[in-house]
Amino acid sequence: MNDVSALYEQDYYLWLQETYQMLEKKEMNRLDLPHLMEEILSLGNEQKRKVDSYLRQLLIHLLLYQYWESERERCGKGWQNEIDNFRFELELLLKSRTLYNYFLQEIAEIYVKARKQVIKKSELPSDTFPENCPFTPENLLDSEFLP
Repeated sequence: MNDVSALYEQDYYLWLQETYQMLEKKEMNRLDLPHLMEEILSLGNEQKRKVDSYLRQLLIHLLLYQYWESERERCGKGWQNEIDNFRFELELLLKSRTLYNYFLQEIAEIYVKARKQVIKKSELPSDTFPENCPFTPENLLDSEFLP
């Protein structure tokens, strides 16, 4: 284990700074490649988790807004604000074509999870909510769209 590799375990932030300096100076032979590769993969996975999380929250709030009519008058404005916030966060992430494609492929799976949470939260009958996502990708990202 070289000094940089040991630094990863002892002081992660300093390891990041040192790694950046080595890359900047093109000192490739000094890099802690196993940890660097792990960190790069981790960054990509974190971005996907953010897409999943914001998409799930967006779907939850759209479903609540559309189907929980008895609460819409009391909670609708808050739901709209949350919908706007989650769309904004998704917009930032989806500037990446790769993450946009990931978003498209995950809608159906994330919808199932969001639907379960909405059923639990609202205590409405499960058949109140469509089994398949009623929103298009365009609906989900359209700042003017409310169901």
